[in-house]
Amino acid sequence: MNSCIKTQMSIRSLLPLLAFFLLTPGFLQACHERRSPPTSPAIPDISLVLAANGFSHPVGIARAGDGRMFIVEQGGLVKIIKSGTTLTTPFLDVSSRLKSSSGEQGLLGIAFPPGYGLSKPYVYTNYTGTQGVGDTVIARYTVSANPDIADPASEQVLLTVVQPFTNHNGGQLAFGPDGYLYIGLGDGGSGGDPFNNAQNPLALLGKMLRIDVSSNTGAYSIPPSNPFIGNAAYRPEIWALGLRNPWRFSFDRQTGDLLIADVGQNTYEEVNFQPASGTGGTNYGWNIMEGLHCYNAVSCEQTGLTLPIVEYDHSQGDCSITGGYVYRGTLYPALRGVYLYGDFCSGRIWGLKLTGTTMENRLLLESGMFISTFGEDEAGNIYVADYNSGNIYKVTAP
Repeated sequence: MNSCIKTQMSIRSLLPLLAFFLLTPGFLQACHERRSPPTSPAIPDISLVLAANGFSHPVGIARAGDGRMFIVEQGGLVKIIKSGTTLTTPFLDVSSRLKSSSGEQGLLGIAFPPGYGLSKPYVYTNYTGTQGVGDTVIARYTVSANPDIADPASEQVLLTVVQPFTNHNGGQLAFGPDGYLYIGLGDGGSGGDPFNNAQNPLALLGKMLRIDVSSNTGAYSIPPSNPFIGNAAYRPEIWALGLRNPWRFSFDRQTGDLLIADVGQNTYEEVNFQPASGTGGTNYGWNIMEGLHCYNAVSCEQTGLTLPIVEYDHSQGDCSITGGYVYRGTLYPALRGVYLYGDFCSGRIWGLKLTGTTMENRLLLESGMFISTFGEDEAGNIYVADYNSGNIYKVTAP
């Protein structure tokens, strides 16, 4: 209890001492100062407002540049929210192409190309297919004459990556400011990266890939600016390496910076950062490092590694990071430039802001949800999905 309130209670019961307290120099001023609210932090607290519901295990929120929002369900459906209403007919159904949609498998992400429309009527998907234990499949579909329905028979498989285990599939894909398609792949699963995929330059697992899907209608080509092109010791698709399970990455729509949320092994979750000026080839450290710490070793060689800008441990019930977006909307000026991210297990949401060499990171909300994904609309507003309830919420601030 505040000591000023205690003193005021004693004043009521000890009237003879009233004059003494009132006449004591600085007493009232001291009480007033101690009861004044603290200075507001640079990053404000947030709230969540229900935007849509009725979805089954949502794992992705995408946009096509035309005002619609696309909700990815792990079971293989993509549904459209149009003018605030969820359409009854799915935009795309790939459920028959999945071996499983439980655990970390299923339809895990979609992306629309820059300039989506009549000249580029495509949607790109990332799902675990029927081959092996559930190999990663990157495929392209053509949207039908009805812009709210993609043609499931138009599938063109661009890339298949063999998965040795059912977990750590990554699943995000997104077009960068350069127009190339970025694909996040986990290390192949099990625990501790037993095949050392993340550090193996000839493996695609445990990497961020960067491919050109616009200049080659047959499949894809390698961007000439990829960091390892022409180096026989590396797969040319690799843009970055040393990732365990990048569960959601995004580009800041204003700066072009890349932020990657990488799920940790047993102890630490992390956020990795690449400035827009980066030329690729970054090694984020797994499985040499877990967060800022040597993984399963007393000492480790960190030369050439890029460590995360933020980490948090599992001591408070957190267990699996879910990456979000940098807020660039206009409704909440205090949130501008803040990267929002959360944890699947605890439902906590943090805000991270980089200003030059200064970084602020603080807890903004205890949501109580199972946060599976974030998304943004055309106006820069940010949304978050609750995996269990199937609800989609809009992030608001004072």
